[in-house]
Parts: sequence; C-alpha cells; structure tokens
Amino acid sequence: MYEETDSDAAILWDDVLVLLEQRGLPPASLAMLRSCQALSLDDEALHISTNLGFAQRRIAQQAPIIEEALAEAAFQPLSLVVELVKDREVRPIETRSTISAAELGAMDSSISQRSTVPPAAALPAQAPAVITPEERRRANPLFEEVPEGGSKLTFDRFVAGEENMLALEAAKQVANGENKSYNPLFIYGKSGLGKTHLLRAIQNYITINDPSRLCIYRTAGDFVDEYVNAVRDEKSLMPRSALSRHYQDVDVLIIDDIQNMSTALGSIRFFFETFNYLTSHGKQVVLAADRAPSQLGMGDSSFDERDTSRMDSGVTVSIQVPDYELKLNLVNTFYERMKADAEAEHIVGMDGTISEENRKLMADRAGTNIRIIEGFVQSCLMLASQRERAGSVLSREDIMRTASQKWPTGQRIVTIEQIQKAVESYYDVSHGALIGSKRNKELMEPRHVAIWLTRELTDNTLADIGKKFGGRSHATVKHSIAWVDDLKKKNRVFQDQIDVLKDNITDAAQ
Repeated sequence: MYEETDSDAAILWDDVLVLLEQRGLPPASLAMLRSCQALSLDDEALHISTNLGFAQRRIAQQAPIIEEALAEAAFQPLSLVVELVKDREVRPIETRSTISAAELGAMDSSISQRSTVPPAAALPAQAPAVITPEERRRANPLFEEVPEGGSKLTFDRFVAGEENMLALEAAKQVANGENKSYNPLFIYGKSGLGKTHLLRAIQNYITINDPSRLCIYRTAGDFVDEYVNAVRDEKSLMPRSALSRHYQDVDVLIIDDIQNMSTALGSIRFFFETFNYLTSHGKQVVLAADRAPSQLGMGDSSFDERDTSRMDSGVTVSIQVPDYELKLNLVNTFYERMKADAEAEHIVGMDGTISEENRKLMADRAGTNIRIIEGFVQSCLMLASQRERAGSVLSREDIMRTASQKWPTGQRIVTIEQIQKAVESYYDVSHGALIGSKRNKELMEPRHVAIWLTRELTDNTLADIGKKFGGRSHATVKHSIAWVDDLKKKNRVFQDQIDVLKDNITDAAQ
C-alpha cells in the first residue's frame, strides 16, 4: 500500500510540474521544485521533501500557485506540505538469496582451512598500494593549486540575497557532496553577478575540506585550448588520449563561461564525452554561463538540442541582478571587509570613513554588476581616506562623480538596425520573421522585446518605430511596450534576459 501511495505521489508531482511550466513559472522556481522529492499522498495533502531550508521557505511563499496546479492535476483540492529533510535515510540492500545452516557451516570450515593452511604454491599476499590524495593530485597534470587571490573566493565571503540564495545553497550542496541529484549543477546569469565566485568557492571548499576528491576548475577558453593543443600534435606533452584519461580521473569538474565553447565543435564533442563518463560514474559536473542552457543553442552555436538538454538535466538555477537592498548589503560588506583587510595586511590609504547615509547613496547610484560595485566601493574608500588626510570628508558630490565614472550616463548612439540584429541573434529568428505579420508565440516575444528596446534606447517616435517593424500602428507599438513592462514586473528571469540584451546592445554601440 505504501509503495502504491509513493508511486501515486511521484506521478502527481510530475503532472504538477508540467502544469506549472505551462503556466510560465520562472525557470529558477521550476528548478527549485524539481529538486524536491514526492513522499506521499493522502486525501488532504501531497507531501514533498527538500534538504534546502531556503527552498522550503520559497515554496511556502508560492504555495497558492502550486496548489492551484495541484488541484487541477488531482481533480480535487489538496494542500502542499513541504518537509525539510536534513539527512538521507540509509537503506539496507535487499537480497532474495537464502542459505541453510549446513551450507553456512561448510563455508566457515572452508574459510578457516584456507586461512590456516595456505597452498604450497601460493605466493605471499601483497597489500594493494594506497595512493594518498596528494600523490593523486601530483599524478594528474590537470590539477592546479588555487591561484593567488582566488583563495578569498569562499562561501563565507559571498554576499547573499534573495536574488542569489538558491544558487548559493545549491553550490554548497555540491561542495559538501551531500546531494548527488544536483548533477550537473548549472548556474547562469549576466556577467558580474557572482557566478565565478560560487564556482571558485566550490573548488576552495573541496580543496581544504575534502582533499580526497580531485576538483578541477577551467574556463571554457582554457578547456578549448587544452583540447586544441592535444589534437594538434599527437607527440605533444599531453595527446588527446592522455587528456581524456586525466579528465576522466576527476571527481568534480567545473567549467566556467561555457557559452564561450559554443563554436568549437571538436571541443564540444570532447567535453560531452567527458561529461557522459563523469556523470555515469557518479562524478560531479558544475557549469556556468551567461544564459540558460536552452538559449545556448541559439544563433550560430554548435550546441545542439541534445547538448543543451544534457546541461539542463540536473539542477539549473539563475543569479538575478541585485535590487537596492542587496546592493546596499554589498556596499556595506565590501566597505567593512576592505577596511579589515587593509588593517590586517598593512595597506595604506584605505582607512577612511564613509557614513551610513553616504553608503545608502552609493547603493542608490550603483549599477548591477557586482564586480564594478566592489571597485566603486574601493574608489570611494580611497577618496574618503584622501579627504580625511586633507582635513575634509567624503561628500555626496564625490560619490555621484565617482559613480558617473563607473556607470556613465551619457547615451551611446544605438540604431534600430542594431537592436533588431541583436534580438534576431539572441532569439534565433530571421529579420523577415521579426518584422513580418505572423503572430505565433515563438515570434511575438522577440518582436515585443525588439520594439521595447527600440523605445528604450533610441529617440524614435512610436510612429517611426512602427514603420521599422513592418508598418505597425501606433497602438500596436504601445501594446508591445506595455507587454514587456508587465512581464518584467512578474518575471525576474525575463527581466534578466532584457538586461543582458540591453547591455550587449549598448556595449556594442559606438
């Protein structure tokens, strides 16, 4: 009876996830729900479990939406119960084999005779050689010690907020090796939001706390270079066969910025050979990119649907752009940390004071790139130190001037053609389809987004925009702009995609 109930619970939970995906639940929320296990089903509730406290809280907040889908799938009202499970139950291995008392006695007698009277021709037994973790590392040329400066990229120094908490918890689960279902772990988000920090934190944690696991970190560019050098000359220091053997010996493989591998077909094939071997042998793979796996196959990418689906087969989580609260937390954390580090390392010129009010102003004026925010805090702290040595204090004008240097407000010249080309490449649609009359779902989103970006980044009137998009009316253009504005408010993942596109377009503009 219990087995049947558990099976029903799992089937029902799968149906709920399908319905939630059809309703447009954000990918990060879906990934969080997919990481949960269906436990049991009764007349009143479906019970699921998670080992992440943060996930339990977030799911509880989204319970009304989930329970709507649950009622639709079960054809009756049901509540959702989320249980927090810290330790997995270790179950004994079942066997159908039986043995009689006589057989057991015979086996004991045989073992006793073999242990006391060895055959005359038997060679002395030799204990197998024990390879220490240090020896294993030295034997694998792929292993590299954590580089100078990288040792500070730890979980303790990662500034957490609602926008990145799920990614942080997932990274910790992978680092301590407790959750084998997070394989692969795929973290995505625009540049400068902390993806590399989390990947290096996994590497640092394993290196310090679990040296028996061989952990390798590579950027996609480094991985491609290694492969190209290996196949270019079979007489090289590490030919392809040796490179493959060394990668297959790895316990945790971390690849950063995997989108940069998208045009290297040979490297992609080699990577997925390695990927398949590692995952099938219980080894961990961690990947990071600036976009979701499904978007890596767009445009002229050599990633096909099979590749992107494999990257998306484990747990996929996004890091979203920071809001004001997280930016203020970042500013305060960087400020306090820089002062403490400067004192400990005897660095001069970093002993100034920035008032709480000025730090709030800094958060308000800061952009969304966390790396640049860190540099902004450092610049303000150095300027505060200079001002104090001269007998004054850091002013609001100082902060605003420094912020304008980090995030220039002057608008670059962007054309409608540049926007259309960027959107066409991002969504993998043709120019004719983008400005054409077809209204299927695959074309409506990129068309709305292109119109919204044109309104945001150019000085064209709505009528001019309509002309550039197949002669659309003023009202149609307004509808597209309103559609994007509304979805941005509801869907943070969509907002991140818009921000990435916007940044790419302005960065490429002259």
